[in-house]
Order: sequence, then structure tokens, then C-alpha cells
Amino acid sequence: MAAVFEIVELDDGDIALKRSDGEGEPLVRITFSGDAKDSFPEQHIEIAKAMIEAGVRKVGELSGVHVEDTSAIADYEERIFH
Repeated sequence: MAAVFEIVELDDGDIALKRSDGEGEPLVRITFSGDAKDSFPEQHIEIAKAMIEAGVRKVGELSGVHVEDTSAIADYEERIFH
């Protein structure tokens, strides 16, 4: 069974990609500066999601696996993990 990942906002405001089963530390963390968040306060999560999806595709490319469907990454949910 393939692992399922989700994008979450951590308690420190970082956006992270983590296993949906909660195991282990986040695989990727994206930190936006205060200035960046001020520039696009409502869009930083969508920007982080696009960055993570591009990274997943690149990992697939480097691994010789074509990744077109990133649906294994659950949509960001309005919740914060502590």
C-alpha cells in the first residue's frame, strides 16, 4: 500500500509535508519570512502546496518514476499540528 501524505500548518507557522499516519518527522518544511507572509497572507499555503507538489514530481523524475498525479498528497486542511 502506498504511503499517503498531507500538507499541514505546524504550530510555528511552517507548512509541512508529513505522513498522514503521523509517523516520523515532517519530510519537508517550508518557512516563509514575515515579509513574505505579509505580501501574500492568504496565498502562502497554496504557494507552499505548489512547491511541495513540484518537489514530489522532481523526486519521481530523479528516481525514474513518472509522477503526474499528486493526489496521494491530501489537500491541506485547516488545522494546526502541535
